[in-house]
Amino acid sequence: MERTYINEARRAQIVRAAIGTIADLGYAKASFAKITERAGLRSPRMISYHFADKEDLVRQILIEVFTLGANYIAERMAQAGTALERFRAYLEANLEFLREHPAEIAVLTEIGPHVRNEMGEHYTSASAQEISVQGLEKLLSEGQTAGEFREFDVRSMAVIVRGAVDGAATRLREEPDFDFDAYTREVVTTFTLAVRRG
Repeated sequence: MERTYINEARRAQIVRAAIGTIADLGYAKASFAKITERAGLRSPRMISYHFADKEDLVRQILIEVFTLGANYIAERMAQAGTALERFRAYLEANLEFLREHPAEIAVLTEIGPHVRNEMGEHYTSASAQEISVQGLEKLLSEGQTAGEFREFDVRSMAVIVRGAVDGAATRLREEPDFDFDAYTREVVTTFTLAVRRG
């Protein structure tokens, strides 16, 4: 299929509708018919024209959500100067993204168990988190090289930080009275103190 501006716009429309439908109904109930209805399309065949199957659509959703999150975080980090400032910005942006994009986070939770890698194997939470962990390892290593951060095992620290961020997503979704602002303050303060030198 030729990728034209109109085709790309239609694909984006379908992806947005799929995100909303899966977030509201769950993965199992998010049929092409329901997504078609939400997107305001005439027929589910319009989805089939742009996506081979539900798995193809899910892959595109992942790309869209991860790109949205990466851009959001990178923009915040670009405004910071020192490694410590970039680390703080990383933590704050990750947590703020969770609150500002609840549908996208709900979708990741819903589709996670259904996503497979190139080998056809299901992703685990650890494998899905790996790209984020590696990016954080790089930031932590840069802080150590610059002399801003104390010596610690960057891999372990990155995994712990990601655990705190991902844990917030679950609490935000499942606990109506969860004090997200307090959690954000404590995560930023705790990990800032944990990494900085002296």
